[in-house]
Amino acid sequence: MKSTVWSIRFPQASALLKSALVITTVIALWVMPDWVMPQAASAYPFWAQQNYETPREATGRIVCANCHLAAKPVEIEVPQAVLPDTVFKAVVKIPYDTKVQQVLGNGEKGSLNVGAVLMLPEGFKIAPEDRIPEEMKEEVGPSYLFQPYSETKDNILLVGPLPGDQYQEIVFPVLSPDPNTDKSIHFGKYQLHLGGNRGRGQVYPTGEKSNNGVFNASIAGTIASIDKAEDGSYAVTIQSDAGDSVVEKIPAGPELIVSAGQDVAAGAALTSNPNVGGFGQRDAEIVLQSPNRVKGLIAFLAAVTLSQIMLVLKKKQVERVQAAEMNF
Repeated sequence: MKSTVWSIRFPQASALLKSALVITTVIALWVMPDWVMPQAASAYPFWAQQNYETPREATGRIVCANCHLAAKPVEIEVPQAVLPDTVFKAVVKIPYDTKVQQVLGNGEKGSLNVGAVLMLPEGFKIAPEDRIPEEMKEEVGPSYLFQPYSETKDNILLVGPLPGDQYQEIVFPVLSPDPNTDKSIHFGKYQLHLGGNRGRGQVYPTGEKSNNGVFNASIAGTIASIDKAEDGSYAVTIQSDAGDSVVEKIPAGPELIVSAGQDVAAGAALTSNPNVGGFGQRDAEIVLQSPNRVKGLIAFLAAVTLSQIMLVLKKKQVERVQAAEMNF
């Protein structure tokens, strides 16, 4: 009787064991890449990547400005002209005072991060690691910092968020296209568009305010009470003249600049502005130069130089002949 019971239960136990083994293997394979090759944290400018087909609007404004409302300068340095199928540097500079600290999501103070989006002309893209010269690799840093905007837009590059105190200058290794192999590319002048940011934004992509901005009164009235929660947030109750009351929720981070009993107008600031960062954009131009044109220019300059030399020699010869005839 016992042998019969075991003959029935053993296959069931074996099947359950196999199922558990398969599930464990799948989970391990799914999680293991993050252990072996951890990915960079996804934040700005990742949000633009998720919400917009292209980061540049028809007006020319880069969409990062929708969330980062303060304006700050950025710089870009590129060669005036490049040859086809060559690697060159696009140097992006995002300067700011490293002594300042920003308000973090939990209301505490911390260092600023930086991020950038670089829109290259069609055909230009980030250079493969094996094409980057050794002397340039040290300036570029880890190649995994750069990622394309999408699978179909590898000419638009994203980077960030990165520690601002280490990456105020970001070097993009760019590979130029070759019109001889890609007929859709032509020699000529092209435009590049840069958007660079330091610090957190004032608005989330969902439209909600972050704690890195100014909070205002939605109605006019008198501040009836101010209640502070344990997490550092505030609930400011405003009593209007009509008797209505509104509770303004203010997260931890911004400092209150009002007090109970104070009269406020609609739209008046209830907090200081904690933002120390901002966003900026720049445009640049680059020429995809044909080697044949360069060779032709060199040949033309050589011909002009040679002709000028020959004219001078001919003039000297004529002067000598004239002098000899006068003496004769």
